Amino acid sequence: MGYSTLKCTEFVEVLASKAPVPGGGSASALVGAISTALCNMVGNLTVGKKKYAAVEAEIIRMMEKAKELQDVLLELIEKDAEVFESLSRAYALPKESETERTEKAKVMERCLRDACSVPMDIMRGCCEMICLIAMFAEKGSVLAVSDVGVAAACCKGALQGASLNVYSNTKFMENRECAEKLNKECEEMLGKYGSMADEVFDSVLKKLI
Repeated sequence: MGYSTLKCTEFVEVLASKAPVPGGGSASALVGAISTALCNMVGNLTVGKKKYAAVEAEIIRMMEKAKELQDVLLELIEKDAEVFESLSRAYALPKESETERTEKAKVMERCLRDACSVPMDIMRGCCEMICLIAMFAEKGSVLAVSDVGVAAACCKGALQGASLNVYSNTKFMENRECAEKLNKECEEMLGKYGSMADEVFDSVLKKLI
């Protein structure tokens, strides 16, 4: 199913159901994509205004990059559902005999790595987007500054949400070296870019109150 092409009401309905997918990873990717759209709205309200003529070319480049990230994040909605379905099937594999247990362990390890790869990509996309959000906050139209703040809040939420999907899978990986490497990258992204998103949000808030 093309979850990214569903109506908002349909996506929310299936998300709320007992269906295993979409789940938190897909939701995080969607929220990240929403942050890109908010920034491009700010860009569209900035481009063509005499007041911002000096930064117009830069704003256009920023909008193009935001659209690229939007496309990536929307694609990751589908990919997250795909890898989770594979992992669910792996959990259901039989383990009665030693051969079955060995095979299941191999399949599980591969599926756990795959299930980590998508939320990691969501996080990386959000990190790139948070850098862009900071630039939109600095250079975009002041009339839409609140929307930049919403974008920052959404993108941080998507970043944090995707990290939980990584941690929930690395917890069960037998290859602890790989698991800890992924956990460390998550922690670094959360620390650096989570703080950056907070700074943007706080700067916007100060302009509004």
